[in-house]
This record gives sequence, structure tokens and C-alpha cells, in this order.
Amino acid sequence: MKPSTIARLGAILSLSLLLGACQSLSGPDTQPALATSHERWEHKTPGCAAKDCPLVNVELQRLVDKPELNARIESTLLGLVSAATGARPQSLADHERDFLANGRPGWVSYLQAKVLDQHDRLVVIELSSYHFIGGAHGVPGRTYLNYDRELNQVLSLQDMLAPGEEAAFWRIAERAHQAWLIVQGHGDDAEYRQTWPFERTQNIALNRDAVMLKYDVARLAPYSDGHPEIKIPYNQLQGILRPAYMPSAAAR
Repeated sequence: MKPSTIARLGAILSLSLLLGACQSLSGPDTQPALATSHERWEHKTPGCAAKDCPLVNVELQRLVDKPELNARIESTLLGLVSAATGARPQSLADHERDFLANGRPGWVSYLQAKVLDQHDRLVVIELSSYHFIGGAHGVPGRTYLNYDRELNQVLSLQDMLAPGEEAAFWRIAERAHQAWLIVQGHGDDAEYRQTWPFERTQNIALNRDAVMLKYDVARLAPYSDGHPEIKIPYNQLQGILRPAYMPSAAAR
């Protein structure tokens, strides 16, 4: 096969993959995906030549022409910094400056914001962090923003739920936790259930396939199990979740 033909086929394949990725993000039941921009940097303490220099790594996926949402993204990341270090910086730039200036060998700070899903009127954004500032292990963090494009606001749990249905939501979440325990092999382990009882979480994502509850490490399970994740199918939330946030496919 001629090189020019191979090049044309490669271009066609790349275009097909790109279109497929866009369609998987938008889907037939949603508005066109909002445009995003990407920014990434990694810096070490200036002048440090050692292998374990303090390090800050930041990766941001921002929403184009959404300054208030982007400010909320940065604020949420700074909240993850505060949860891990005990101090809340004023900005990502301040965090990097202070962390590198005061960090000890081996200290690291990783921060990431990415669009996890776009469907119907929602944009789901995942905020992740990992900090090591000494001790036996690092401190990972995870949380989510559910952004309503039509209302131009980040949703609270009360915004997502029909009036008066919060207690019902958590009853369903607790049943989902019981099912999760069985899948994890702890369905009949009374000691495990007592040690790691069900808890509520603020880390909720209205994903396309299910409502996801994500837990911090050492919640619901030992640290070594990472971030426990419970999913609630939308068909269990009829009448509990506001109709506006039931995915189109689940509403049919």
C-alpha cells in the first residue's frame, strides 16, 4: 500500500475516533457538549536538584466562557488542599508557591479537575487530589460538581431532589450500600459491618448511567480499599430525584 494511502486511511480513522468520542460524550439525548480547555503544569522547588524535591502537579479542564463555574472548580480544589494540609490557600498559585517554599523532601501535591460526563442539561465535574506531607501514607481526595447548564448553577443535594424526599433518598442509598457489601464479600460479616457502617456523603455525581456516591478513603472500608463507590440506578429514584435530572433514557 502506498504511503499516501496509509496516511489518508490514518486520517480517516483518527477523525472517526474523534467523532465517536464526541458522540459518546454528548449522546442522542443531550445538548452539544460544552467546550473545554486544558491546562497542565508540574513544578519543583526552584534550585532543588534532588530526586525527592517537593512537587506540585496541577491538571485543569476548564469550561470555556464559564468564569463563575471555573472559579467554583478552583475553590473546590483549594478545599481539597485544605482537607489534606489543614491550611486553605487563596489561589492555586499561592498554594504552589507556599508548598514548594515550605515543603520537605518527598512532599507532593497533585490536583486535577476534569469533566467526567455531559448529558442532558448536566455537566459532571470530578475534582481529585493527592497529597503526601509525611506520615505513613498520602491523603487522596475526591469530590464532584453537578452543573445545571439551564440554571447556570452548581447543584446541591436539595436542588437535585424533589421536595421532602431527602430521607427517602438516603434510605435507598443505604439499601444500595447493603448490596455493595454483598458484592464486596462482606454480606455476612457482622464485624465488618459494625466497623464500617453506612455513612452519608456529599460526594455525589449524577452520571449518565446511575447516581454515584463516592466516599473518602477509610470511609465504609479500610484505607487500602481506596475510594468506595456506590451506584444507585435511576429507576430506583423515580419520584425522588427531580424530573429535570432523570436522564432522558431513564425517563422514557
